[in-house]
Amino acid sequence: MLEGLLLIFTVALLLLSIKEGRGRDSLILEVTKATRTLTQHEYFVTIMDTMVDAEKEVFGVITGRAPQGDERKRTKEIALNIEKLIQSGVKVTYVMPRFQDRLHVGWLYFRAGAEIYYSSCAHVHDLRYMVVDGNVSLLGVPESVGEKEATKKGYRIPSEGLGFIMRNSFLGCLDDSVSYEEFVRETIKQTGAPFKTLARELNIPEEELERVNSSSSA
Repeated sequence: MLEGLLLIFTVALLLLSIKEGRGRDSLILEVTKATRTLTQHEYFVTIMDTMVDAEKEVFGVITGRAPQGDERKRTKEIALNIEKLIQSGVKVTYVMPRFQDRLHVGWLYFRAGAEIYYSSCAHVHDLRYMVVDGNVSLLGVPESVGEKEATKKGYRIPSEGLGFIMRNSFLGCLDDSVSYEEFVRETIKQTGAPFKTLARELNIPEEELERVNSSSSA
């Protein structure tokens, strides 16, 4: 009887330990998620603050991933900020990976007035950064290796030397790039899909596809 009671007590302790372990893991996971959300928000705020200080130009390399969830609101706010910068005479240029699923963000920023390019340059897949007026650089850090990974946080570095290095990298990628409109026309030609279908796949208005396609013969 004593051995049976000890066995039951041991099993009960084991089950309790497992339950506590799962609860602890769940708590750690929730804290990790909260931290990730906070750092992504800080990165977004840093982008906006850095862009506001621009007087002449803003250029950078971004992933151009289709925004999800709260990212949609942030992407639209960045587009509005780009529009304000363009109106104040600031030149804004972005380079993204040459993937068709990046055309949606390209369209949003192009519509706001930015110059958008798509490149197969290796740097475009490995780096994400923005440089303002050649003296302030914002470097984005992904959660893990990969151009599709979300940016976890960023670093704001005031340095003309770093800005010069980033500019050379940026210009090198521009040599192997196509403009937003060129890439749209290329996509239309390669897919051969009706505008209505392509508009749904790319999340770009059908009218925009028709405009870009007709501009090639203008």
